[in-house]
Amino acid sequence: MAEEQACCVVSVSGETEPAAGPWSCSGVVLSRRPGLVLCQGAVFAPFLRDGPAAWAQPRALPPDALQPCPRLLVLQPPALGLDTPPAPQSPAVGLRQHEARLLALVPCGAFQQALARAFGRAERWRFGGEAAGDDPRALHWFAWLRVPGLDTPGGGWTARAGAGCLRKGEGLLACGSPFGALCPDLFLNTLSRGVVSNMAGEENALILTDARCLPGTEGGGAFLPSPAGSRLVAVIAASFCWKGAEWVGLTLLCSLAAILRSSAAVLDDAGVVVPPVPGRVAAVQARGGQDPLGWAALVECGAAWGSGVLLAPRLLLTCRHVVEAGAPLRVTPAPGPGGAAAVLGGRVVFATEESSPFDVAVVELEESVPGFVPLRLADTFLPGEEVSVVGFGALGRACGPSVTAGVLSAVVAVAGRPVMLQTTCAVHGGSSGGPLVSSRSGRLLGIVASNTRDTSAGATYPHLNFCVPVTVLQPPIARYRRTGDPSAFAVLNRVGEGVRAAWRLQRQPGPPSKL
Repeated sequence: MAEEQACCVVSVSGETEPAAGPWSCSGVVLSRRPGLVLCQGAVFAPFLRDGPAAWAQPRALPPDALQPCPRLLVLQPPALGLDTPPAPQSPAVGLRQHEARLLALVPCGAFQQALARAFGRAERWRFGGEAAGDDPRALHWFAWLRVPGLDTPGGGWTARAGAGCLRKGEGLLACGSPFGALCPDLFLNTLSRGVVSNMAGEENALILTDARCLPGTEGGGAFLPSPAGSRLVAVIAASFCWKGAEWVGLTLLCSLAAILRSSAAVLDDAGVVVPPVPGRVAAVQARGGQDPLGWAALVECGAAWGSGVLLAPRLLLTCRHVVEAGAPLRVTPAPGPGGAAAVLGGRVVFATEESSPFDVAVVELEESVPGFVPLRLADTFLPGEEVSVVGFGALGRACGPSVTAGVLSAVVAVAGRPVMLQTTCAVHGGSSGGPLVSSRSGRLLGIVASNTRDTSAGATYPHLNFCVPVTVLQPPIARYRRTGDPSAFAVLNRVGEGVRAAWRLQRQPGPPSKL
């Protein structure tokens, strides 16, 4: 595949402590005439003369910013019909190995600014793996390598695309090497599929995706797949995102176009002519004229906040735990194209009892949502079908609703009726109350209630979550809209023990669940 041939592993090693190495990460081959590789800059951290303080520099760092004699190697998969000169074989069978030299370490200013604005310090965001040596100051630094062994007669630049026209929910293909150079004969250029979850900054300099990447894939590429051929749109900056103690399960990307803009002076000094990044127009994935992003709204109640689903111009469904603080309620629908988000007041007309397994609340808005488009409700559920969750977890409060994709992993039924939906979409704090949507039909399947938390280990699992099926909610919703009587929802408090046991995540009888 083109993605695998465009990616590589970068290994850095030295003879003096503490930079004995080798240290490694993934990389992308940007050009084969001249041979250029781009990778994440943090791999050079052990070799900086000035130590971590060097990351505070506002300008590019030249090669002499490193300690003497680090050896740079680029590992590639075997050539597949490419007109490339022979290269020495690495110890891993069949891999090509090239000597490289550093042109410069370059900070991406647009990405740095987007990081500062989108990720609040109070929310304790962390990136990368669990190693104590991870330095967030290096996140926006990237390294340009000159690799003569990649020079190819007639070669050119890897197909690229700008990130400015990306759409949330659009498919991405990430390519990187888990664990870097540790075992490249097994892990070199592993692929992972996901969607654009959220974006921030100038021309979408910062991108979040739910494509699953492991440590070592930093520096790898994110590609826009298409029948005409994939195009490189971004570089993996960090494989893991954490928010406090919660694993978010998303991957942080930096727009390639933003890196190229920040690197213009360095590449110009090296005599490298960079062709313009082609523009593109991304088609919005419209299913029956409906956009699930327009169904979601941010719901804030005092210090608590979550998501909601707009069922009518003045009717919103959310979770009880989002609004139970009793403070004044603020609802912010997702803005339309080119429009600003309006903050609307609202009041809770019904909330399920604490003892009810269904965590649901109904909100009447003080004003109608402009341009509301009625949604369609599902009446059947197909285990294994592709689905997506829209909500205000992750960057939602700063950048509008986030999108994550997965499958409907299970439909839990009691007495033949679905009472719980499970999905593999990444769900985070702030996603509660958001819509679960069928990618096939575009219909609303349910609302997100929670992800999974192991109370004994204190761990969260964003890719196993639970939703209230819309078929449970549809009859009381229809009755309420017909009568205006909130008691129509009281049926959600009167459920049998089988439903309660399912939502307690335990078999009955049995010991209390730890989930």
